Amino acid sequence: MVRKSIRREHAYTSENKILQAARRTTRRRLLQGAAAMAGFSAASGTLTGFPTIWAQNIKDVVLNQAGSPVAAIPKIAEQANKDLGFTVRMQATENTDLLNRFLSQSSAIDMGDVSIVFLKYLVGRGVLQAIPLAKYKHWDKTIPIFTKGKYPDGREVSLQGVAPYSVLYATGSDGQKFANGPSDWLTGIPTITNADTLGIRPDLIGRPVDSWADLINPEFKGKAALNESPTTGVIDVALAVEALGEVKYGNKGNMTRDEIDKTIKLMTDIKKSGHFRAFWTTFDQSVNLMASGETVIQSMISPAVTAVRTRGIPCVFQPLKEGYRGWGITLAPMKHLTGLKLDCFYEYMNWYTSGFQGAFIARQGYYSGVPENAKKFLTEAEWDYWYGGKPAATDITDPYDKLMEKAGNVRDGGSFSDRMGNIAVWNTVMEEDRYLTRRWNEFITS
Repeated sequence: MVRKSIRREHAYTSENKILQAARRTTRRRLLQGAAAMAGFSAASGTLTGFPTIWAQNIKDVVLNQAGSPVAAIPKIAEQANKDLGFTVRMQATENTDLLNRFLSQSSAIDMGDVSIVFLKYLVGRGVLQAIPLAKYKHWDKTIPIFTKGKYPDGREVSLQGVAPYSVLYATGSDGQKFANGPSDWLTGIPTITNADTLGIRPDLIGRPVDSWADLINPEFKGKAALNESPTTGVIDVALAVEALGEVKYGNKGNMTRDEIDKTIKLMTDIKKSGHFRAFWTTFDQSVNLMASGETVIQSMISPAVTAVRTRGIPCVFQPLKEGYRGWGITLAPMKHLTGLKLDCFYEYMNWYTSGFQGAFIARQGYYSGVPENAKKFLTEAEWDYWYGGKPAATDITDPYDKLMEKAGNVRDGGSFSDRMGNIAVWNTVMEEDRYLTRRWNEFITS
């Protein structure tokens, strides 16, 4: 059942006393009462200007949520539907297609799992609307990496790439411009984040790996793979190239044309040598490449590494001395959302960050934007393993009760602070984005 009352924005004298009493009821009872009142007034001929929205029953509300498979998870929607009394439908789409949906089909979506990179494409396009900060209950618990651009110990978060703090605030209610600092309006609610590195097959490599430079080490010719997306793949490349000493970037997350050209030329030569086995686009592709042994080192996300390990195959999400590549996802309402559906979005966003979703994604290897709430839905052993960097006190399972890690093992990369506290660069959209994309595509197809 929906727990908080929806406040009516316009008072009507003839119903004022009734509405004052109704405000003390639950949200659902208020809506049902309003619907009944509307029916009575219509029958008696006295209905004048009563908002149509209040005649709706909340159980008839449907919110369509579009996101990547990382975020748009049907099991989370099922729990929301039980807890809230209206319907949430998840629509999972891979990254490039998802961005195209946001840009060209936003009227068919009510809310989106919008990556911090996508915010650069969407804000200012009339696709999203801003969220009033006052509507969000869990702001004071949200990780300061997003809200302040700082770590809990006061260190500044890397501003290379699209740092979450730089795109989180809007200048006003229309949400069409980024604010330079904190404001009363948000472009989205921080929901998921992580720090990525390379996945390796230690049994096939046979030696320690501690640098991004190994991604392009000739020792692994024909056994390496990259993420095909320019927003992430080029950052992995830049980390490797810089670690090798071939190019020194002013900002890996915002390269100059000269830096792009140098990088693409170097990578094209490496590709033509037969170094790369593949360029993957989906989660399953990255898992299958590593599980089959076709690759021994590649761009990879943490849950994909875990998926390989659940098959009984050694695979490590390898910490590297140069640091991690960070990313984040927000939950945002589409521009067209109004009335009861917008009120239900606000209710949903507060539910979504209240703990169940955060615990669900933790069991897949991701971090919640509000870890304190996720902790309430995790066992002590799960919290210590996923967030604390401690040896698993019990066997660790995924959200579907499939074994992910045996008792005694430690999560690759250690604790939340060890991983998220060592981000070198964020996934990005560069000022030379079009030029980079053209050159990257030339590299991929060469």
